[in-house]
Formats: sequence, structure tokens, C-alpha cells
Amino acid sequence: MIVGVPKEIKTEEYRVSMTPAGVKELVKRGHRVIVQEGAGEGAGFKDEDYRGVGAEIVKNIEEVYEKAELIVKVKEPQPQEYKLLHEGHILFTYLHLAADENLTRALMERKFVGIAYETVETDDGYLPLLAPMSEIAGKMAPQEGAKYLEKPQGGLGVLLGGVPGVPPAKVVVIGAGTVGMSATMVAAGMGADVTLMDINVERLRRAEEIIPANVKTLFSTDYTIREAVRNADLVIGAVLITGAKAPKILTREILREMKEGAVLVDVSIDQGGISEFSKPTTHKDPVFVAEGVVHYCVANMPGAVPRTSTFALTNSTLRYVIKLADMGWKDAIRSDKSLARGVNLVKGFVTHKAVAEAFGLDYHPVEEFI
Repeated sequence: MIVGVPKEIKTEEYRVSMTPAGVKELVKRGHRVIVQEGAGEGAGFKDEDYRGVGAEIVKNIEEVYEKAELIVKVKEPQPQEYKLLHEGHILFTYLHLAADENLTRALMERKFVGIAYETVETDDGYLPLLAPMSEIAGKMAPQEGAKYLEKPQGGLGVLLGGVPGVPPAKVVVIGAGTVGMSATMVAAGMGADVTLMDINVERLRRAEEIIPANVKTLFSTDYTIREAVRNADLVIGAVLITGAKAPKILTREILREMKEGAVLVDVSIDQGGISEFSKPTTHKDPVFVAEGVVHYCVANMPGAVPRTSTFALTNSTLRYVIKLADMGWKDAIRSDKSLARGVNLVKGFVTHKAVAEAFGLDYHPVEEFI
């Protein structure tokens, strides 16, 4: 199979979907790999590194899409890429369709097979391709929150860890999944007073076994969330419903009750965000203020640490890329139920139930097409 690796064009996105090591594995198995010139530069890989393991380097993105059958990316296609996709393509990337109806409808028109990293799911509910980026985003969230709590950045002017005689910042983490646990451990390590919230008591019980003394757990209800964030200096949104749009937990009324200059780091922004005002921002222009609360809503947080993120992502995606290249998408998903759950689009139809429900579209099980 011909595998294409385009350069990411989303604003401030420096990751690349395949490392030279991954390309070598594909070439060794008889596949042809086409890499766009400069695709790996942001993550520290030179064109020569790819050429040295057997990749073909092409100058522009159009050549990649024109020649490749399997397109492997990091982020969802940008508007200028839509026209490059066609019915013969398999696209393997983060799609986050439930957060963007315009994107969903535009990609449906192109009639390719779209497999989303974020909805590849094992039988026990684990998301193997979302987890590595969730870990990184979770670890980054307290760092970014601490920065924007500084007064020159528009925040309260509070030091996350405090100092002797002065209490630390109060941090509320909503969601105790991979993002939430990673954020909790880093915020606690920085010395903050952390409250970890979730609607799953068993998840909170497991968290209790490993969290340090400066973290407490709290069951999530509308009431407990309202009370917790009212006193918070930093709120970290870490809510995930697989493939679906994030619930708007922080309404206008709740935001108005928060401290002026408090910070929300909304890691859930890829799926629409948890604030009524959440909208995607960029690393270049990461924050805005709504109802007195500083909103940090960067939709590709791990893109700021592209070398770490690229290795973490490709360590997990490579085996699926190999399977798709070796077997083709139909046989690959027949043999792997986890990968089958990742299929969101086939021939213009939506094959993920949560995406269909988000926009009132017809849902077609992927089994209809294989």
C-alpha cells in the first residue's frame, strides 16, 4: 500500500504522524511511504532521516494526497485539505467530529474512509490512541494554568503552590480519566490544594489509592461542581464522553459566581469544551476572558511539545498503521474490534453513533460496508 505523511498545517501544530522508525517498519514490509518535505521538522526529524529509511520525499501536500492510499495525520483536515480527499482514501488521524458539524458535513462529501484515533477503543473501554495525548495535555494543564494565574497574564495573581504562611491555589479538576489524573498529579506535585471530581465513584475510589495528601475527591453533581468552582483559582476541564460532544458544565451563571481572574484550562475543547463560552484557541492566541474568567482553550495542547508528543503518539498508532497497510481497511477492522470502533465515516455516511446523534444525522453501523 502507498502511505502518505503530509505536513500538518493547523496553526501552531508541529507534530508529525510518523517517525523515521515507523517509516522503516512499513518499508520493510514492502509498503511505499511518501513524506511531504519538512513534515518532521517541528518534531526534530530531517527529510534526510526519512529518505535514509526508504521514504520518498515530495515537495507539496497535493502530491501526498494524489499518490497515497492511506493518509496518516495528527490533526483533523483543515479546509484547504478537504478538496484533496477522495473516495479512494483511508484517512487515519484525530477527527473529533462531534465538536464540529461543518467539518463533519464537509468530510462526508468527500466519501473517503475516516478512522479517528480518539474512538479506537478496546473492549474494556480503554482508548489506546487518545491516552498518550491525554496524558501530555493533562500534565501541561496545571503548567498553563499556573502561567495564566499570573497578574500580567490577566489572572488572579496567585502562585499555584503558595509559600510558607500563604495558602496554595485551589485547583478543581473535573473528570478523573487520563487527562484528569495526569493533571491532578502534576498540580499536587506543584503544591496546589486539589479537588478531583467525577461522576464515577469507582474511578474516584481507584484515584484515592494513589493520590497524595493534598488531593481530595468529590462526587460530581450540579451542586457540588458549582460549590467547588466558586472557590477555585484554577479549574481544569477533563471531561470525556467517547466520540461525543462534551457537556456544558460551566454555564454563564456558574462562571459569574467564580472569582474574577480565575482560570479555566479546558482540555475538553477538542470535543467542544465544558464552558458555555468555550471556543478553540491557538498557542499563538491561547486565552480570552468570559464573565471574568480567563479561558485557555487551545485545541492541540500537545502540539507545543511536538517531540515528546510525536514519539508518544506514534508508539501507539504504528501497530494500527501497519495493520491497515498490510490488510486494507476492511480486513483490518474485521480482525480488530478496537479499530472498527474507530471508523467514523465511510462513503459519505456516519458510522459512529455519537457523531450521528450530535448533529441529527443517520447512523450506519460500519458492518454495513464490510
